[in-house]
Amino acid sequence: MTEAPPLAGVMGWPVGHSLSPRLHGHWLARYGIAGYYVPLTVRPEDVATALATLPRLGFRGVNVTIPHKEAALALAARATPTAELIGAANTLVFDDEGGFTADNTDASGFIRNLRQSAPDWRAADGPALVLGAGGASRAVIAALLGDGAPEIRLANRTRSRADSLRDHFGERIVVIDWQEAGDAAAGTATIANTSALGMGEDKGSPIRLGAAPAAALVTDIVYTPLLTPFLVEARARGLRVVDGLGMLLHQAAPGFEQWFGRAPEVDEALRQAVLAP
Repeated sequence: MTEAPPLAGVMGWPVGHSLSPRLHGHWLARYGIAGYYVPLTVRPEDVATALATLPRLGFRGVNVTIPHKEAALALAARATPTAELIGAANTLVFDDEGGFTADNTDASGFIRNLRQSAPDWRAADGPALVLGAGGASRAVIAALLGDGAPEIRLANRTRSRADSLRDHFGERIVVIDWQEAGDAAAGTATIANTSALGMGEDKGSPIRLGAAPAAALVTDIVYTPLLTPFLVEARARGLRVVDGLGMLLHQAAPGFEQWFGRAPEVDEALRQAVLAP
């Protein structure tokens, strides 16, 4: 090897659970790219130092995950409108001056996953119901609004967090009290869970999926397990379901292209590589 190999990675605390190295490693091998994508365990107090140092070590960029997404955006020399709207970054591209551009590809990853799995689905087909008001919810809401959802019904156990998102995103957000959300699925085209319900950690959901139209699409951003209890219930009621793994795969593609110079394919071979034991 006569030239320095292209380097990228994922930065988090912790980061050992991340599937991103396996995902990007599959693409690197598939396209014969002599590069590396590595996990980077970085404490929150060391984020600024790490982001200033990595370009000097030959890194072209990194993904950032919890708890660094907001800090990375604040430290960026430039940010995309999507990252600014969501208020967090997950994909950083370093420049020759040692700074970086911050982007958030979670929103596009969410939409691309639904379109690939359900080609006839459109956010504009009707109201959406979003469960949860955490960081992931911001990306999902931005994605649905950007794709034309006429209304987003937002339900979260803590009302104030949902109200804050309504204030941020505007009048198309309709906040619904958690305990009064039983029939919130009625008339919806899309139901997206971004809360702990997907992991079976919250048994107190008032949502009645039986109220959803037969054509509604139900998705969960959680992908461990692949079919969450929320999706299992939706499928049992005959609703279309889309798991959350595709969102992870699609959000990774823009960064890979910028760091390694090749637009990668998100296909069944990639899913199987990521899911392999």
